[in-house]
Amino acid sequence: MRTHERVLAWIEAELEAGRLALGGRLPGERVLADRLGVSRPSVREAVRVLESLGVVRSATGSGPTAGAILIADAAAGIGVALRLHVASRSVPVRDVVTLRVLVESWGVREAAAGADDERLAKAAALLDRMDAPGLGAAEFLELDGEFHAMLADSAGNGLVTAVMSGVRGAVGNYVRAGAASLSDWPAMARRLRAEHRDILAAVRAGQPDEAERAVRAHIEGFYRDSGVA
Repeated sequence: MRTHERVLAWIEAELEAGRLALGGRLPGERVLADRLGVSRPSVREAVRVLESLGVVRSATGSGPTAGAILIADAAAGIGVALRLHVASRSVPVRDVVTLRVLVESWGVREAAAGADDERLAKAAALLDRMDAPGLGAAEFLELDGEFHAMLADSAGNGLVTAVMSGVRGAVGNYVRAGAASLSDWPAMARRLRAEHRDILAAVRAGQPDEAERAVRAHIEGFYRDSGVA
C-alpha cells in the first residue's frame, strides 16, 4: 500500500469511528508519521495528494485554520482525474461527452420532477447574462458551463454535481477550441441560447421527457458541429 493510500485508509477509519469529522484537523506530520510508521516527507507528500483529491485543505502558519483540515470536495478529485486522463488521451473526449449526456439527461429529468425555484431562477439569470450584446465566446462559454452546472445541481444529488463539475473541467479546453474553429460563432451562439431556453422551459414545466430530449440534442449537436468529439 502506497503512503497516501495508508493515510487515506487511516482517515477513513477515523471518520467511521467518529474520531475525526469534516472541518477537523489531521494530526501534525510528526505525530502522523509515528502513528503510521512512515517518514515525515512521505506524510507531507501524502497530504499533497489528498489535497489534490479534495480530501484535505492545507494552510501554513499557526492557529485554528493552520494544518491539514478535512474537507469534502468530491468535484476536485473527479475533476483532476478526468482532466489528466483526457489530456493523456487515455480517455477519448467522446467518452467524456457520453458521460456528460448521461449525467445531464438524468439531472434535467430529476430537476423537472421537482427542482427548487431558487436554483431555476439562478439558471434563468445566467441565460439573461448570456444575452448581453457583444459578449465574447470565452465569456459565453463560461456562463454556458455555469448554466449546465446549475441545472445538474438542481437535481439535488451532490455526487452528480461533482461529476458534472469534473466533466466541465475535462472538456473545457476542447469546447473553447471547438468554438474558435466555427466559421460563424454568432450563429452558433444564437442557436445555443434558444436551446438553453427550451431546456429550462421544459424543466420549469415539469416535462422530464422533453427536458431530456432537449439537453441530449443540445449537447450532442454542439460537439458534433464544432468537431470537438
